[in-house]
Amino acid sequence: MERDGWSHEDDPAPRTQVFRDRTRSIIATNRSPDVPLDAGVNPYRGCEHGCVYCFARPNHEFLGFSAGLDFETKIVVKEDAARLLRERLSSPRWKPQPLMLSGVTDPYQPLERRLRVTRSVLAVLAEARNPVAVVTKNHMVTRDVDLLSELAAWNAVSVTLSITTLRNDLQRVMEPRTSVPARRLDAVRTLAAAGVPVSVNVAPVIPGLTDHELPAILEAAAAAGATGAGWLMLRLPLGVSPLFQRWLGQHFPDRKEKVLNRLKELHGGRLYDPTFGTRARGEGPFAAQVKQMFQVACRRAGLGTEAPELSVAAFRRPAPAGQCELF
Repeated sequence: MERDGWSHEDDPAPRTQVFRDRTRSIIATNRSPDVPLDAGVNPYRGCEHGCVYCFARPNHEFLGFSAGLDFETKIVVKEDAARLLRERLSSPRWKPQPLMLSGVTDPYQPLERRLRVTRSVLAVLAEARNPVAVVTKNHMVTRDVDLLSELAAWNAVSVTLSITTLRNDLQRVMEPRTSVPARRLDAVRTLAAAGVPVSVNVAPVIPGLTDHELPAILEAAAAAGATGAGWLMLRLPLGVSPLFQRWLGQHFPDRKEKVLNRLKELHGGRLYDPTFGTRARGEGPFAAQVKQMFQVACRRAGLGTEAPELSVAAFRRPAPAGQCELF
């Protein structure tokens, strides 16, 4: 329990089950033109954070699980992630490039405190000086400030804290096992003080529920030491849509129709449009209004809006090593 707000960021989700992922490869690639990096490492599949809006939920259905409670309680762990990454980076065929960590589910979800898979991956990246962009909602990222600082010395790291709201009561029901907003801002402060480039992503912006908070979030992020910012509109692909609609009806029945109607305005009458480029921004007057609000708030706060360019100049191939057992 955090003194600055209700949070179970250090606790596992109810009845969490852990499954081994026997994958033989660790670097996943994507061809999405609206995703900033082409490759990433995902230590976990599923996420205990339990964010109701998470666009990664449908991926769990490909594993034979549900996008609902299973996504939060049946976590598939890539226990060999560090060994597989070392093998890949030590290969002469590897061309150094920035990697995302992770771009899908959070690399610092509660299980990481015990399993330390993400830290083992970062250790390999730091040894190789291979650039990495870390994205998380958890204060736990500060645990690895030593490795992140080492990478920062070679301009080979950026960290982004996702902040959706500054309200503890909303975070509690929307993102139940993430760090409370104050803890995320504290993580920004800690990383910035250590010389680690840190940004904030206001994501997702939920029209009719959180969009008005955008300027305040950016102001607080800048005060904490962030140098950059971004934003993404709420996405409701596949099974996420009914989950989110039920959640709205349960927790914000008075806002439900307003939120859903605004989403339809953004996507040509539909709740979601998967078209690249507009799926995470929307189109029309309201989308333009949010974009303008973001740009004005960033200028006032002195925040950049371009992703930092990471360098591969210091890359060195890591020495091959044996497998490290986690279980």
